[in-house]
Amino acid sequence: MMRTLLLFILAVLPLVSFANVYQIPQDGSRLVGELQEHVVEKGDYFQTISKQYNIGILELMESNPGVDPFLPRPGTRLLIPTQMLLPDVPHKGVVINLAELRLYYFPKGGQEVHVFPVGIGRIGRETPEMVTRIKSRIPNPSWTPPASIRKEHLEERGEELPRVVLAGPENPLGKYAIQLSYGDGSYLIHGTNKDFGIGMRVSAGCIRLNPDDIEWLFNEVKYGDSVTVINQTVKTSTEPDGQQIIEVHSPLSESEGQSNRVIEMNRDVVEFIGQEDVDYTKANDALLTQNGIPVNIQS
Repeated sequence: MMRTLLLFILAVLPLVSFANVYQIPQDGSRLVGELQEHVVEKGDYFQTISKQYNIGILELMESNPGVDPFLPRPGTRLLIPTQMLLPDVPHKGVVINLAELRLYYFPKGGQEVHVFPVGIGRIGRETPEMVTRIKSRIPNPSWTPPASIRKEHLEERGEELPRVVLAGPENPLGKYAIQLSYGDGSYLIHGTNKDFGIGMRVSAGCIRLNPDDIEWLFNEVKYGDSVTVINQTVKTSTEPDGQQIIEVHSPLSESEGQSNRVIEMNRDVVEFIGQEDVDYTKANDALLTQNGIPVNIQS
């Protein structure tokens, strides 16, 4: 009876996203999480599936090339990218990898990491790489759109934005904003009032989270906490058990209409692939596929 009641409650509750929380290996490994599989049912599409697993739409598309994101065929088995290599930067505070469209939050203590999908700056208004800190936490923020945004909005939509949008359902910042110290302080990590854009390049440069995610993060972070924004397309790791893991994401396009599939490899990646116990064919396949899934390329 209790089990039946629980199943009924879960069925009628609205779909709510929860953070993916992973235990950080204490043996030096950088591989966290496990891949999952989702069998498409009638009525599923990538937006609903990405909400169910709290991942981004683009990363779901990246992991399942060739599947129609709007009309996936029922019975199709989708790979859910909930396994990943931790970014190769200090594991503290907030880390955002633009290439992954993911935010990592490392609480003090080093035992776990919380991972969220994010929306980032669109082409022409790219989110910059930075090493900075949290300047302030703003509940119920108002939004003062810059003159450039107001001009762009008027030209594209024929509508004039108000000079100040007060807190409320019409405010695109949502209910919470975290201001960064970078530059003039105009970059924010914030929520949204729209059911769209998480895991995509849609913002004017700020970092956008799901409402539940930003509320949780807002209550966890503190003034002065570190924030690191990187653009790491290729992640690699020599694991304690000898596995050679590579994870490759599609490079961010730099102009409209561009489909940039060419990976620019830094010296560390070239040296990693050049190791004797690495299978070059497997490495090349990963670099070409760019599906965002960790792959063991050990020979």
